[in-house]
Amino acid sequence: MSADASLTTATVEQAKTLGLSAEEFQKIEGVLGRTPNFTELSIYSVMWSEHCSYKNSIKWLKTLPRKGKHLLVEAGEENAGLVDLGEGLACAFKIESHNHPSALEPYQGAATGVGGIHRDIFTMGARPIAALNSLRFGDLANDRTKYLLKGVVKGIGDYGNAFGVPTVAGEVYFDSVYQTNPLVNAMSVGIVKTDEVVSAIAKGNGNPVFIVGSSTGKDGIHGAAFASKDITKDSVNDLPAVQVGDPFQEKLLLEASLEVIKTGAVVGMQDMGAAGITCSTSEMSAKGNSGMVIHLDKVPTRQANMKAWEILLSESQERMLIVVEKGKEAAVKAVFDKWDLNCTQIGEVNDSGVLEYYMNGTLMAKVPAESLVLGGGAPVYDREYREAVYYAGNKHFDLHSTVMPEDLKETAEALIALPNIASKKWVYEQYDSMVGIANMSTNNPSDAAIVRIPDSNKALAVTVDCNARYVWADPFVGAQIAVAEAARNIVCSGGEPSGVTNCLNFGNPNNPEVYWQFVNAIKGMGKACEAFGTPVTGGNVSFYNQSTDGGAVFPTPTIGMLGVLDNKYHSMSLDFKNDGDKIYLIGEMREDISSSEYLVNFFEITQSSTPHFDLDEELSVQNAVKALIRMNLVASAHDVSEGGLFTCLLESAITSGKGFNIETDESIRKDAYLFGESQSRIVVTVPANKENNFISFMLKSDAEFSLLGEVKGLQVTVDNEKWGLVDNWKKVYDNALEQLLNQ
Repeated sequence: MSADASLTTATVEQAKTLGLSAEEFQKIEGVLGRTPNFTELSIYSVMWSEHCSYKNSIKWLKTLPRKGKHLLVEAGEENAGLVDLGEGLACAFKIESHNHPSALEPYQGAATGVGGIHRDIFTMGARPIAALNSLRFGDLANDRTKYLLKGVVKGIGDYGNAFGVPTVAGEVYFDSVYQTNPLVNAMSVGIVKTDEVVSAIAKGNGNPVFIVGSSTGKDGIHGAAFASKDITKDSVNDLPAVQVGDPFQEKLLLEASLEVIKTGAVVGMQDMGAAGITCSTSEMSAKGNSGMVIHLDKVPTRQANMKAWEILLSESQERMLIVVEKGKEAAVKAVFDKWDLNCTQIGEVNDSGVLEYYMNGTLMAKVPAESLVLGGGAPVYDREYREAVYYAGNKHFDLHSTVMPEDLKETAEALIALPNIASKKWVYEQYDSMVGIANMSTNNPSDAAIVRIPDSNKALAVTVDCNARYVWADPFVGAQIAVAEAARNIVCSGGEPSGVTNCLNFGNPNNPEVYWQFVNAIKGMGKACEAFGTPVTGGNVSFYNQSTDGGAVFPTPTIGMLGVLDNKYHSMSLDFKNDGDKIYLIGEMREDISSSEYLVNFFEITQSSTPHFDLDEELSVQNAVKALIRMNLVASAHDVSEGGLFTCLLESAITSGKGFNIETDESIRKDAYLFGESQSRIVVTVPANKENNFISFMLKSDAEFSLLGEVKGLQVTVDNEKWGLVDNWKKVYDNALEQLLNQ
């Protein structure tokens, strides 16, 4: 399209092509008081996409708990959540999706997802110290699934390892519902001094606006709009919407950004992520009730003759927008010159509230900043929703309709080799988990990753969790379980749950049954977050995770949770410690195999309710374990999750090399006892010399507890039957995923 064509009057047909509706086109005309030109229409198409505006979700997001005693900013106020750690320090953390790009180009899609989330952290002045990820793929027997998995893992590993931030935790799930639409959710955690936090704001009439970092190219154009529609057989034609990352450039940008803050010259700073210059200029201006004049011809570009709309919409990576205090330009330029990065003034701030974009002296677009942003003029929809047809059928499952296998040892061996349960060693060994020496969990495994805080005796506990099958079974209860499991992992590691960031992955919001899943998941998440005192600090909504031929993915509200340890030496690991330590279960054992890996894979029953869950019971269990750890009465703690009690015990055995001897309960069907996934259960080990004090405490607590057995020898023993050496189980558990990949 020529420059002249960029100024031509836009049409409804063009709006529809760009993902806007006829009604939205009319709304734009109302905002402007005229018909937009093509460049202006392009601006609205990205800023009013679901990815940027949350137009289909904001009504319900506002119902989530957003305030807490340790929060320094509320959800949506800045690029990431910010929690006060004391000692003049704060933690910035956030999770976001890069699903659609990863579906088409897994390596760059995943790599740029990592780069983008780290920029959200250091744009606030925080130094990233840890990365996490949550990944979902289709059937591992499928060659495309293997291609996507290998590409995504390599993309995450290459970018993170080169950037120099350890990947400390994550999760990987496989199910055929993700065959076309893999989910790639990336989380970053950073530390900042509270007096060095930078806001994403533009203010100060006459203050200059700089673009810094990489040059701008044509990669990623319309990426936000691309992420706001279903995947189709023609989506491969949208490959220009996938960005290209450079971790070495990002490392330079990180150091330069943190250094320039110390000059005192920075008024505001924002990452150029989705929608690029358009997003950063509009959001910073709207936040400061300001406007900007931007000269696009001054933007450093990688390709000649780029059009104004291409420069505006490019999502080229490793770029930031900085508003500088007038008169201090030289100090800023000196920093970026030192790091050999672009630092070019492209405009200035004014108090008009309007964004004016020029190209070679020609006004290409003029739009009110407030009209573009979330909470401003962007449309807000109240979508229709109705109970999914499948939901009623989930309630009819009866455990007694299944027949217990004769050989439970053989069943257990097959269970731990399932891709959702087996070790993800093949994945995490491609990540550098120790660069920067922040990770305390690599040689001392725990349910959540424990991350040192530099120059402090405190530590962070961080985790990502969501069993999407549970959420599909019952969105309200399943979302509560996702929050509860994240908190449980924090507690088992010795931390105090502090805050949540979420990545809400769902299908098409125009489908009333998908939207019912979304609404009920939000309600469940809100209830659980209130109960645990973990406000939602921000995150990401990713709709349209479905294909024309494969339907929607499971509703997958991934929970990224931050916990705090006041003393890093009070962390708790999951590995067995000493022969003779007693193995206890905190929580109640139930005859329940609903939605378990066991039920789905061995009986091929995909419809059932969620596993048993009661929020009050969960709180009692977690409060008891928190106290036990602080009183130094337990030697290990590990929560019961996928694969049930047997998998939980085996993981503690494998990490220590020590065996266990347990007896099941005759009142509960043995397969349910070993493989059921009822919630609110934590396995702890208790040294013999502390058992009396342990029992005394538990008798006074509100939580149920029972003796399972003891840590003993090198064998796995169940009901006095020897099931084999721990080392043999370890070989199966550690190698199953790689063997499946190589088939």
